[in-house]
Parts: sequence; structure tokens; C-alpha cells
Amino acid sequence: MKHGEGGKWYDNARLYSNELADEHNLREYLEEQWKAMETLFIRKIMGFSSIGLGYKMQMPIIGRVLRWAAERQIHREGSGRNPIQADGHFGQVLPMEDAQHILGNLAAEPICLNYCVCRWMQRGVKDAVCINFGQLSGVIEKLGRYVPSDKFYISREEAIEALERQNKKGYVASVWFQPVPYINAICSCESPECGGLRLRNDFGLKTVYKAEYIVEIDPDKCEGCKQCVSMCQFGALRYLPSIDRVIVNLDKCFGCGVCRHVCKHDAIKIIPRAEVPGQAGNY
Repeated sequence: MKHGEGGKWYDNARLYSNELADEHNLREYLEEQWKAMETLFIRKIMGFSSIGLGYKMQMPIIGRVLRWAAERQIHREGSGRNPIQADGHFGQVLPMEDAQHILGNLAAEPICLNYCVCRWMQRGVKDAVCINFGQLSGVIEKLGRYVPSDKFYISREEAIEALERQNKKGYVASVWFQPVPYINAICSCESPECGGLRLRNDFGLKTVYKAEYIVEIDPDKCEGCKQCVSMCQFGALRYLPSIDRVIVNLDKCFGCGVCRHVCKHDAIKIIPRAEVPGQAGNY
């Protein structure tokens, strides 16, 4: 299955294995990537800095070239990848159920809970919401600035519990290649702090794909309380006073499902994206 192009590519157990990481000699890549992880927020694309990137992306010719170069960098496979630029590093949004399945059955041990790089860089806040596993855990352990003082290595059960707490806060879960095809992280973040979500929302770059699901609201159960609207980070939910109900903008919905946690009327569920007219393949 082609990475990130639909289907649950993250259900392939081999993509989490130490054998795969050794086969591609990825420990060295991870060590270089994470030593310089903070520089990802100021990295250059074809010599252009990230300052004013949105404006440059809109320029007729330069914008197209920059977008092509950025997408090529994000999805690069094979030899010659630059870990400082995080070549081949992209992810996909997950609902809580799929993230739980990964942590309970697929993620390679050891599993760790570390500080979020995005929060640290954007707000100077150390919040342990990133769950990493496999060979990446040993790499992060050597980088004290990401290691919590209380507990670093956790069990599968503790990882699932941490994920549930974060999801119910409204944090969006996403699974990540570092680099493709090796999967070793589930992040719980929010926009615009999340570097991946920000690049997707602000510049349209496919750093993070939408989930394999989409939200559906039962009009007979919705009471128009609007709690779910404030929970959505993608502006996909809107309250209509004329019908006293909330509706979904299907094109904006990422299918994370965090809006379900605040609905007291059980009016929200997630359904497969492929079953929704016009949304199959819209990632």
C-alpha cells in the first residue's frame, strides 16, 4: 500500500519492526534528526527561509516550485535523505480507537512519553504528550531536554491511558513516519502549535493526512449545545441557528473524532471516509 495515499497503511506490523529500522540503518538518521529537531521550524526550502513562506507559496512560478520541492522533501524515500531537514517525515490523523490499537498491538517496545517539541518551540512549555516507541525511544532518552523528570518509559497500558487523557482534552492524535517507511510515534497536539498541522493548514502541504474517517452528526440527537464546535481545531463544525443544530463541513473535517468527547447526547460518530460521497480519497 502506498504510504499516505488512503487505506490503513499504519496497520502493517512490519512498519514498526526493529528489523525494518536495521534494514534501512535508521538509528543514525533518528539521532541526527532529533539532535537538530528545533531547527525544523526554521529550515530552508531551496534556499528560501520559512519566514514569509505563505506569501512565497502564492507567487505564480516561485510558489509552484517551492511547493514541489517541499512535497518532494516531505515524502522522500530511499537513499540520500537529509535527517536535518526531516526528509520522509510525515503522518496521518487518527481517531482514538486506531491509536489505541497501534499502542496495544503494533508499536515496538520500549515505549516512552516525552515532551512535545512543537509546544516547546512555540510556547516554551514542556508538556509530555508525545508517545514514541521502538528505536526512537533510545535516541530520545539521550536528549535530556525532551525527557520528563518523573517518568519516561511506560507500559502499553500507560501509553493507552495517556492517549485517552490527551484525546479528551481535545488534542488530535496522529501517527508518524520517521522516516518513511518506519513508524515510531503517535503525537497528540493541537493547531497551530503542531508543526505538521500548521504546515498543512496554513500552506496546504501534505505533512499530515486526514484520517480514514469523517464525522457524522445525528440530527435527531443533536440538541444544538455547540460544545463540539469549540472543540474542533479545523473549523469543520458550525452551528446553524435556523435549525438549532450543528452541521459538518465535510471538506474541512480531519476525522480525528475528538468532538465526540464533549457531546452529552451521543449525537456524533465517525464513519469510514470512503463511504461518504465526495470524500473517498480526500486526504
